[in-house]
Amino acid sequence: MRRRFLVPIGRFMREHRLATFGAVLVLAFLVTGIFAPLLAPQDPNKINVRASLRPPGAEYLLGADNNGRDILSRIIYGARVSLYISSASVGLAALVGVSLGIFAAWYRWSRAIIMRLMDVLLAFPGIVIALTIIAILGRGVENVIIAIAIVQTPQFARLTHGLALSAQEQTYVEAAVAGGESDLAILTRYVLPNILAPIVVQISLLIPGAIMTAAGLSFIGLGVQPPTAEWGAMLQLSLTWGRLAPHITIFPGLALMLVVFGFNVLGDGLRDAMDPRLQGRS
Repeated sequence: MRRRFLVPIGRFMREHRLATFGAVLVLAFLVTGIFAPLLAPQDPNKINVRASLRPPGAEYLLGADNNGRDILSRIIYGARVSLYISSASVGLAALVGVSLGIFAAWYRWSRAIIMRLMDVLLAFPGIVIALTIIAILGRGVENVIIAIAIVQTPQFARLTHGLALSAQEQTYVEAAVAGGESDLAILTRYVLPNILAPIVVQISLLIPGAIMTAAGLSFIGLGVQPPTAEWGAMLQLSLTWGRLAPHITIFPGLALMLVVFGFNVLGDGLRDAMDPRLQGRS
């Protein structure tokens, strides 16, 4: 089993080098977020007015913001917040969307209701839906997660619905139905495992969007609230202090760009590797 597991990974690394680089970036940010208290050189919320807008140097490697807080420490802690919000929201969206998609595919009477509701949500720009939900529920990390999850649920539902419809026509599913197995057993033992690969790819492709949406909400003051370190909230400072201290814009923006790039190329590589129609293509 171990050999079978390692061989595809080695092949993936050889054939998808850019995706491998993306995986390394993602892993680096994940480790940074998990071990933020050990890696951050200073307290991210410690205010030092004497160091206000100090440029990068020995004491503040990436400089300080308008309140004299260490930007490097805030970027490190911001990785934890951003990745937590994106992974939690996409995970919740996947759980709800996959369940709705399979349910709609298996039970025809529910198809029109569920899928038309998903179409309605897809008809509106995601940021508009997120802003509406935040306006109703209020600000805060939990509400941002709920808002992003609702925005991304239709994408999982539509994908799963199409995959499940195709899986229903397979011989192994028809055999399970003929054998008298329960609907729950058929869906969990036969349908879901055989449509899981595209769903995993979809997760990796939607996480960057969740990160950007969370950053956008924080940028306009409706996401993570101060003094919590979050990349979008850090970029908001550029509106006032960006000209005087460009470093408060450059470094949080660079961190946001790198993690989004990493997830995007990783998702593209996983899609190519898991799609049989693309096997053998350069």
